[in-house]
Amino acid sequence: MNQEHLDHIFGALSDATRRGMLEQLSRGEANVSALASSHEMSQPAISKHLKVLERAGLIRKQRRGREQFVRVNPEAAKAAQAWIDHYSRYWAEQFDAVDAYLQSKKETKQ
Repeated sequence: MNQEHLDHIFGALSDATRRGMLEQLSRGEANVSALASSHEMSQPAISKHLKVLERAGLIRKQRRGREQFVRVNPEAAKAAQAWIDHYSRYWAEQFDAVDAYLQSKKETKQ
C-alpha cells in the first residue's frame, strides 16, 4: 500500500462524522438520503463527506434508478489495519527492549 493511499484512509477516519457514517454503514448499505437524515446535515455536506470516504476507498457507491446507495468497502480498512499491526509490533518490541535494558541496569546496581 502506498503512503498517499494510507494518508487518504487516515484522513477520512480523522473526522467523527465520517466515522459515524462508516459505523452506520457497517450495519448495511444505505441510500444517501438516509445518511443525510441521520446526521442532521445538508445533502451537499453529506456528499462532501462521502467523496472523502470514497477517495480513501472506504466506501463504494452504486446507483439504482434515481437513488444512490453506499456500502462499506472492508478491503481499505484491512490495509490500514495491516499498517497499524506492523507498527504496533514494532513499538512493542522497542518497549520490551527498553524494559530489558532498564531491568539489567537495575540488577547491576544491586
